[in-house]
Amino acid sequence: QVQLVESGGGLVQPGGSLRLSCAASGRIFSINTMGWYRQAPGKERELVALITTGGRTNYADSVKGRFTISRDNAKNTVNLQMNSLKFEDTAVYYCNVYAEVPYWGQGTQVTVSS
Repeated sequence: QVQLVESGGGLVQPGGSLRLSCAASGRIFSINTMGWYRQAPGKERELVALITTGGRTNYADSVKGRFTISRDNAKNTVNLQMNSLKFEDTAVYYCNVYAEVPYWGQGTQVTVSS
């Protein structure tokens, strides 16, 4: 089992920034890909960004150039730096890791509003 604890969500104005963090514990030796997904009201959960153990990244087109994913393998954390936030970034953001099977965090709310 892998346990995930997220932090860093909140309310921000358009154009602002937030940083999400996710700490993994448990069977961390089996963790491969780490990433973030989001789900807006009435919409399906979608990929935001992924990062492999070796540091390769993949981003949704909607966040390219604005969001940056990073991970610290020694601390078993994955972070998402979100800049130039837009109204449409409002969603619950979920940390995800793949460790033989996928594991999900509890979700953290990000609200972009003026």
